Amino acid sequence: MNERKAFSVAGLPVVLLLIATAIVAFVWLGGAMGHGPGQPYTVGGAAILIGAISFLVKGLFQVQPNQGQVMQLFGRYAGSVREEGLRWTNPFYSRRALSLRVRNFESGKLKVNDNDGNPIEIAAVVVWQVVDTAEAVFQVDDYENFVRIQSESALRQMAQSYPYDAHDSDKPSLRSHGEEVNAHLRDEIQTRLGKAGVQVIEARISHLAYAQEIAQAMLQRQQAGAIIAARTRIVEGAVSMVEMALAELGKRGVVDLDNERRAAMVSNLLVVLCGDRSTQPVVNTGTLY
Repeated sequence: MNERKAFSVAGLPVVLLLIATAIVAFVWLGGAMGHGPGQPYTVGGAAILIGAISFLVKGLFQVQPNQGQVMQLFGRYAGSVREEGLRWTNPFYSRRALSLRVRNFESGKLKVNDNDGNPIEIAAVVVWQVVDTAEAVFQVDDYENFVRIQSESALRQMAQSYPYDAHDSDKPSLRSHGEEVNAHLRDEIQTRLGKAGVQVIEARISHLAYAQEIAQAMLQRQQAGAIIAARTRIVEGAVSMVEMALAELGKRGVVDLDNERRAAMVSNLLVVLCGDRSTQPVVNTGTLY
């Protein structure tokens, strides 16, 4: 069922017309009181006119900005009205107001297993709005509750498709590929909510962490990885510096070292450059050999 436009007209002209008709009816009723044998017919006609005016007043309603009114005629969908302001429609229509404003909510912290089977905690913020009032009202029982439940279901599905942290830099993960993961989450939620007339504007992960039972072990693993990466950079830099030092010494002819002395010098320089603490140098005051 898709949304369609319902019959409605501007309400202000109708209000003025009803007021003028009511004045005429009351004047007619007042002038007929106690005049002539046709008084009962005149009074009855005025009463019927006043009753008709009271019934037509029921057709007046207001539409606020970014709001829709869903109309039903004896249980059948008659259309929706989005024109803001005072409107008038068929008095037999029943109406239900529906907000078209942009809304958002944050899901609770869900405990799921990632693609590697590790338990993680994850939550997301979803920004959404109703774009089809008919589907929102008639396709699902409670569209707001439907949005919340289906969003959490999509979040679980998405979290199981990625590892928390990828060991391969080319493989996407929840922690390192935020834009890709958020786009996947938005598409997953939109697939579920499209049938309810809801458009997902944005979906982003708001909380991501390992579950408490493995958090300490995973923290040590991350620290070890960071230490290895840092050591790798340090060794690469130290080797480059030692190579440069030996090349400059040989180029300038400062000292001529045999292979054994060269190996000792390389070893000492690497210890100095790669050590965690400052070294205590030993000054050689003797001869070279």
